[in-house]
Parts: sequence; structure tokens; C-alpha cells
Amino acid sequence: MLGRPVSYRTRSSRPENLGKNSLHMIANVCLTIFVIGALVVTIIAATYEPDDPLFQSPTKITTFLTSISNSTFQSNNTVIRTGEDLMAAKQTALATFGGGTDAAETKETNSYETSSSECEVDPKEPLDCKDPEVFQLMMQQAIERFKDIHFNRFGKPTPGPEGNTCDMAWRFRPKQGKATGFNKDYRRFVINRENCTLSVVSIGEYHSGVNARKKKKKNKNKVPGYEPASGLQDQGGFSLPAAGEMVNDSLPVVESERAFIHRKYLIYVGGADRCKSMKHYLWSFLCALGEAQYLKRTLVMDMTLCLSSVYTSSNQDEEGKDFRFYFDFEHLKQAASVLDQDQFWQLWDKWQRKDKLSLYVVEDFRVSPKKLTEVKHSLIMRKFGFVEPDNYWYRVCEGETGSVVQRPWDLVRKSRRLMDLVAAIGSKLNWDYDSVHIVRGEKARNRDLWPNLAQDTSPDALLLTLQNKIKDGRDVYIATNEAETSFFEPLEHKYTTHFLNDYTELWDQSSEWYSDTAKLNNGAPVEFDDYMRASVDAELFLRGKKQIETFNDLTNDCKDGVNTCNTAAI
Repeated sequence: MLGRPVSYRTRSSRPENLGKNSLHMIANVCLTIFVIGALVVTIIAATYEPDDPLFQSPTKITTFLTSISNSTFQSNNTVIRTGEDLMAAKQTALATFGGGTDAAETKETNSYETSSSECEVDPKEPLDCKDPEVFQLMMQQAIERFKDIHFNRFGKPTPGPEGNTCDMAWRFRPKQGKATGFNKDYRRFVINRENCTLSVVSIGEYHSGVNARKKKKKNKNKVPGYEPASGLQDQGGFSLPAAGEMVNDSLPVVESERAFIHRKYLIYVGGADRCKSMKHYLWSFLCALGEAQYLKRTLVMDMTLCLSSVYTSSNQDEEGKDFRFYFDFEHLKQAASVLDQDQFWQLWDKWQRKDKLSLYVVEDFRVSPKKLTEVKHSLIMRKFGFVEPDNYWYRVCEGETGSVVQRPWDLVRKSRRLMDLVAAIGSKLNWDYDSVHIVRGEKARNRDLWPNLAQDTSPDALLLTLQNKIKDGRDVYIATNEAETSFFEPLEHKYTTHFLNDYTELWDQSSEWYSDTAKLNNGAPVEFDDYMRASVDAELFLRGKKQIETFNDLTNDCKDGVNTCNTAAI
């Protein structure tokens, strides 16, 4: 008879398999419960929103800042120090105010009443600037005084020269404007203490609180998340600049022979890039830096520039300009592996024969960086000839190489010394100004390429154009290449005008900028050249609440000359 016997049993239902089946079933049930539990916990974690004083109303923020406790012992509820937390003064005094908008709108108050138990102090004793209540009062007054800036964080208050003064530093940026970087300031607070009440009498001028200016500590701490080149240590450490901190752009040093011989290097020599425009220089320098990063080698760089005649008062190319005059070398050396070529060649000559260091020379810019990844020599030298434009460094990064070697634009920033000038001028204007960029000079005189520019940027035309763009009586910063600022005197009838030349005391012989740059230049004074002026002008323009550009806003002429507008837009 066809079919299965009645007594037939499948393998799974046999007695010897029942134990295994039970274990599998129990395991599946446990796994299901675990998955469901994990899903529930994930949902709760994603939807839970604890109360955060930083995101409360301005009134609650004010209450948070001015709250008083009579207890003599408090638990420490602070979290890991970041730039996004309000911290008690004794816990390092770093504070952030949710972008600063609500903080600037807090209720005005210039006094702070302490509890009776805390008032039992001799009024002749110096003020304790580290007291949390003093710190909170200083923060509150700074927020109310400077309403046109976002506070990023406050530094730890320090005693001033008098018993009733405290100095405090902070990081900030203007509320309006295109610039996103932070500036630093440190000011002196005069505080009155009468009975149980503390009040701020006055706040000093920009950079008046010199005791709060942090000095660079000589240590070997590393920047979190960055591993500097092995064996290359900086004499001032690798910490990021903090509020009120001094510039530390000393040259990296090789700490030992072993460290030097275990590194691989890349150097560019020759070529016709020197004494070209600064844009040309950066385009070529960043190509070299990008290739060094791609090859995982240390870039051996020349710390001196040749400044093009277009930026000099002598109208001649000028050699020997320090890289640090114009760019932030402290940031560069922290984020990339670089070494000064003078130091490199000294060490190379000292140890090359002894340690059998090898050299690989490349004389054709068309040799792809991909082919150089297999080179094991200690030094790769790219040599450039005498025929332009094939001897430009940036030719290495053209063609297919452009998709492989990326120029690290984020590593090049304007000199912090120049940015300090920007912050000083902006603070003098209370960061409450509009800005106008007026291009004249050679372009205004060339009527073939810019036929309307001279007329459109004349005082009468400017008054007519600006009347619908900037309110009467406003402070207006004019960034311009016009040599005679008296040309714009008619604008003073409607606006309070400001020019870079109004602040020459910031770089004259008595200034900090003058002394700092002279130290970099072996004691010789440094000219505040036209490239520096253009850099500061541009940054101040970007920080204006309203920015009016020459091309498009003031004239219909094309930026690069007749019939180039469509090309520039592509």
C-alpha cells in the first residue's frame, strides 16, 4: 500500500530530539524579550528631554546666574568641562550661553546681595575674585554691557592691581556679520562692596584686564584628537588657544636624532612662485602641503616669503617676510606635520651620512603623487625649473592629481596678531556698525574695463545709494583702497565714518603688535604693509551688521572688467 505507515514519526518529534527543541525554543523566547527590552530603552532615551537651564526663558537664565544659596556644603553637580556649560567660578569658570541671544536679553541688574553669614568680612580686605558670587556678577554685567556680541565662554577671574578690582577674560563673536570665528577680550572690573551688596562700578576698555591674559605653559600636552608628528615637539606645547591667551607660534624642534631619522620628508625647491601675489603663493603652498599629507610625510617649508610689489610701500618685491606675519603658524603646526627648512638642512647635513639617509629627486611636475607612495627614501625633493608656467608648484595638483591631493584650506588662517587688531577695532565700535567695501584705486582709473566705477563710488553717488540701505546716524566702517580717506568726507553729514587709518596706534611703535612682530624679525621693525591692511579691512567688513559691496551693490560694472560678469557667476 502506498503512503506512510501510521506509526511514522518525523525526526523533530522523536523522543531523543525533544530536549534540543526545548532549548532552542527557550533561547528564541529570551532573545525576543532582550530585543523588545532594548527597543524600549532606545525609544525612552531618544525621547527623554531633561530640563536644561540654558534653554529656558531669559528670566530663568537670570535666576540661574543670580541664585544664592545659604548652605555651607553643596554637592558637586557639574559635568565634564565643555564650552557649553555654565560652571561655578571655583570649578574653572568656563561658561556658555546658548549662543548668547537670551543671555543678552536678561534683566538688568548691577548689584548682588550676599547672605548675612557670608557678609562677615573686613571691608578693608581685598575682594575675593574667585568667589562664585563675584564671578556671576561679573558675567551678568558683561552680558548686559555688551549686547551686540555672543559670549562663547568666560575665563577664571583674577585679582586686579587694587583690592576692589578683578580681571576677567572671555571668548566672543559679533551677533551679526558673516564671520564665524571667535575673538578674545579681557577687561578690568571695579567692584564696590557695601554691607552685604556687591555692585560693578565700571568695566575697563578693550584688553584692560591684563592679569586675566593667560600665558602659554611650557608643557608637552597634546591637542585632544590630534597626534602630532612623532619626535616633533613644540617648546610651548600643543594646546589650543584659550580666551586671553598669548600667541605661541615658535618653530617646532626635533627632539632627538632618532626622531629625525625615523621621519619621512617632502620638500619643494626652485620654481617661479616667489614674489607672486599672495593668492598665487597660497595656491602653490597648499598643493605642497596637501601632497605631504597624502604621502604621510613631513613638509619641509620655507618660513620666509617674498612679498609682491603690489603690497609694499616701496613698490618693489621684498624678500625675508616671515610666514607668521600673515598666517596662524600655531594652528598649522598643531594640525599638520611641518618643519622649518633651515633647521632641517642643518640636521640633514649632520646625520645624513652617519645614518645613510637617502634622497629621491623628482624633476617633472607630471609625476603623480600616487607613484611616490611606494618611494621609501628619507626625503623626496621636487625640483622645479626655470620655464614658466611649468615651474609653478601648483602644477603638481592639476589634472587627475586634483582628485587625489586635496588642498587643506582649513589649515591656513589669518595671523592671530592681525585678528587681534580686528577684535580691538571692533570692540572700540562696540560691534554695532555697518560696513561698506569701496574699491577704487587702479580700477577706478581704468575706464576701459570699469567705465562706471569712478562715478558710482564718488561721494555724491554713495550718499544716494546708501540712503536706502543704511540708516542715518549709523556708525559705518569703510574698507577701501582709496589712499585719501578725506575723499569720503561728504558721508560724514549722514554717518559716523570709520577707516583703518583711524586706529594706527594699534600697530605703531608703542603697540603690542609692533613689539611682537619685531621679535619674529630679529629685532627689526616690521612694516604694516598693504596685505596686512587688506586682511584686517576684510575681516572688519565681514563683521558689520550690514555689508555693502562695491560690485552688485554700488555699481553694475563687473568685478573683473567688461563682459566678465557672466563668467564670474559660472
